[in-house]
Amino acid sequence: SEKEVTTVTKNWLRILNVKLGWINDFDKIVIKYAKYFKLLRIFTGHDREVKSVKFSTDGRMIVSSSTDKTVRIWDVESGKQIQHLIGHLDWVNVAEFSPDGTTIISCSNDKTIRLWDIKTGKEMKKLEGHKDLVLYVNFSSDGKKIVSCSTDKTIKLWDIHSKKEIKELIYRSGSVKYVQFSTDNQIIISSSKDGRISLWNVKTGEILKQLTGHLYDVLRAKFSPNCQFIVSCSSDKTIRIWNIQSGKQTQILKGHRGIITDVKYFPEGQTILSCSNDETICLWDIKSRQKIQEIKGCFRSILGIDISSNGNTIVSCSSDYTIQIWG
Repeated sequence: SEKEVTTVTKNWLRILNVKLGWINDFDKIVIKYAKYFKLLRIFTGHDREVKSVKFSTDGRMIVSSSTDKTVRIWDVESGKQIQHLIGHLDWVNVAEFSPDGTTIISCSNDKTIRLWDIKTGKEMKKLEGHKDLVLYVNFSSDGKKIVSCSTDKTIKLWDIHSKKEIKELIYRSGSVKYVQFSTDNQIIISSSKDGRISLWNVKTGEILKQLTGHLYDVLRAKFSPNCQFIVSCSSDKTIRIWNIQSGKQTQILKGHRGIITDVKYFPEGQTILSCSNDETICLWDIKSRQKIQEIKGCFRSILGIDISSNGNTIVSCSSDYTIQIWG
């Protein structure tokens, strides 16, 4: 609407030091975000806080994990719950779809990783090996491997076909909070309680680089779509962007008033989405380093976010037991 476009325009006019070429970037941002993201619907069903939410590759489904020990699959359009996956004995920290959309993987404080059949909702396999809480899991882009991390100071690689552990990477400095494969599956990024971000060679298991700058534990550290940059968030209330080749920090984004619980690049690689226990969700423009939108006052602590593959829809989850769809 005209009102929304005016709001965006006013936000951009606050930017100082306007450089040549800014008008083109301005036009792109107005076209993309003139509508702003609005709340479309709320999903309810979990009876404890929702820890994570992830879109399927086609954007039609969402998988959620919760401290109620369950994993649930939802239809985005109707808001209906498709599957209710029961088996974990403790909090489920993360769940995500396989690239081919047939399988769900989840990890839990019960020290296990579980594979689920989406159609039947049945547990296919339980992977055991971590000696403590399993905090994160991620599929490789080809769906052939899984990487997991734990408070036991290890990162483990698993083969999907054999359902067995194929490699263990030891991080002696503390708990590993997050892991992710690069798009070519040659590098693993991890973030840890000691405030460091590490890049690992998948084949050799060696640390290639460590990025330091955050003051406290790094909760998430994710590759940009082209894998040339990393965006990270921390308990120090900052978002930081890093150049992978140089290993240097290029930007610090400040604005959240609480711990930043999750962060992610939009598919176009020029916008960042973040959420915090300050009860806000924010969109940031990388070039201007400005906050494009702040959604606040709607829910309690926002614990997780994801973006659909086309960049048109956002999903978030909260400590108030709900899941929110924005578009």
